[in-house]
Amino acid sequence: MQAIVRDMKLAPEGHLKIDWAWQHMPLLNALKSEFEKSRPFLNKRMAVSVHLEAKTACLALVLKAAGADVAVTGSNPLSTQDAIAAALVERGIPVFAWHGATTQEYKEHLAATLDIQPELFLDDGGDLTTMLHGEKRSLLSGVKGGCEETTTGLMRMRAMAKAGKLAFPMIAVNDADCKHLFDNRYGT
Repeated sequence: MQAIVRDMKLAPEGHLKIDWAWQHMPLLNALKSEFEKSRPFLNKRMAVSVHLEAKTACLALVLKAAGADVAVTGSNPLSTQDAIAAALVERGIPVFAWHGATTQEYKEHLAATLDIQPELFLDDGGDLTTMLHGEKRSLLSGVKGGCEETTTGLMRMRAMAKAGKLAFPMIAVNDADCKHLFDNRYGT
């Protein structure tokens, strides 16, 4: 699978940022070590749409270590860090994102990420989920479920569910106590 990133020459800077983040994420490091042995997502295809920066790059790398075939895009073109995108590509994860993408480019990046034909996915804002139920509807039968991180995304998912249009189960990450107690409070 190809990648769409701004500039692969930025990868060294991205590696430094990812490596720094790893040093400050002991729980994720422990999960990575466990998942490298147990491989719980072996041969599962996963699409990931997140604010593409060092911490979320570490998450994508954990999913890869767990055996998943992962494709990543940015959930917001203005938060995407080009150096991180390039570094992930060098680490074997296809990325479809760059900082400052136009609306059309952003949609193309989402679509390219979904070309992995995900069985599982992580969404931040609901754009992957919405695209799966719209122009990429042909992929719905292969999707087992996903998770949504944000209040905005959950509002979109709940509206779809209420209308009987949500085609697969979703986990509401934003409703988890650990998200409220740690991430929302400390920005982890």
